[in-house]
Amino acid sequence: MPATTTTTSAVRHARSLLFVPATKPERFAKALDSGADCIIIDLEDAVAPASKDGAREQLARQLPQLSAAQWARTVVRINAVGTPWHDADLALLREWAGQGVAVLCPKSEDPAALLAVAQALGEGAQIVALVESLAGLDAADPIARAHQVVRLAFGHLDFQLDLGMRASAEEPELAFARNALVAASRRAELPAPIDGVTTDTGNAERLAADARRARAFGFGGKLCIHPAQVAGVNQALGYSEAEQAWALRVLEEAARRGGEVFSLDGRMVDLPVVRAAEAIAASIQE
Repeated sequence: MPATTTTTSAVRHARSLLFVPATKPERFAKALDSGADCIIIDLEDAVAPASKDGAREQLARQLPQLSAAQWARTVVRINAVGTPWHDADLALLREWAGQGVAVLCPKSEDPAALLAVAQALGEGAQIVALVESLAGLDAADPIARAHQVVRLAFGHLDFQLDLGMRASAEEPELAFARNALVAASRRAELPAPIDGVTTDTGNAERLAADARRARAFGFGGKLCIHPAQVAGVNQALGYSEAEQAWALRVLEEAARRGGEVFSLDGRMVDLPVVRAAEAIAASIQE
């Protein structure tokens, strides 16, 4: 059993979350060094059924070799509720859930099932609910409010499969789903949700466009499947140095003004603008 730590998990506000198969433990350290805010060690889609138990055993051997700071940047995608491997995944991760290692629950559709996951993992667990179906989208509000769910994520490829969709490159067909997940996150007072992957790993322009779209919709993070995608996602979903400097100037002047509306650089600064500056400043400190 790992020693207790007070390290805070990074998953709540991660911009980039990089998948790495649980069957490739030699890649864990490289993924952590890639610049990604978090890594997602995958026990689900990246692992063949015959390799599930072996992948879990490899993960059990590797987790103790990570530092507390690395645990705080580690998420594990478990196998879905109802699969033969789900309970064993939870049994392993109960030891680590209180140490900052978060859990990504695929095919999230039932708040009661997420509650059972939370109970199995223990009170310190942080759960990211991956919505991949119409049933999941229909239950987005209760899922977002489920105990210990700290963030929503959008599995847009499986979502299209579930609905028989074939979205075009810019994916306007999925706007309704993205809007719903952002709104559900806001109503539940969760951080902005995580958007799905860009499958064309060699297309930097496509990645940049997808990341810009995610930010425009109100997403705060994006799933990555290759280390080359991390920098582009971080840039699109983060704040520039100029934006950060502006935010700090706004907050400094707002404190001096004592709540009064004022003008900065020719722009009126009232409470909504101050709140936006606070969000930028908070991201600098994370």
